[in-house]
Amino acid sequence: METRKFIYFASDFHLGAGTLAESLLREKKIIRWLDQEVKPNASELYLLGDIFECWFEYKKVVPRGFTRLLGKLAELADFGIQVTMFTGNHDVWMFGYLEEELGITLHKSEIIKEWGGKKFLLGHGDGLGPGDYG
Repeated sequence: METRKFIYFASDFHLGAGTLAESLLREKKIIRWLDQEVKPNASELYLLGDIFECWFEYKKVVPRGFTRLLGKLAELADFGIQVTMFTGNHDVWMFGYLEEELGITLHKSEIIKEWGGKKFLLGHGDGLGPGDYG
């Protein structure tokens, strides 16, 4: 079996923004990308925030929708791909559901990773630049 070796990064899907039809079209495009490109090739997938236009989970309730993406992320994690998600300014209200149910790693602030002797700062980025208070 060929070793999966690529690391993928994506952000700002804003699922739930616009009309239901527009959001569903975006979600289906993302699923195709995850199926055709990421699943066969990735060792790691980093979702760098604002995956949802608004995510707010309660103790026993999560937002409606996005079942295709949630199922696909669980499938990728089960397939052995390390899925890591960062909260963005639109999906900051995550309290354990994605980690417990999907098996992904969640970060609420930036981290530094090293690959091939090079260091990378990973995070959503909103508010990180000078004078950026968004």
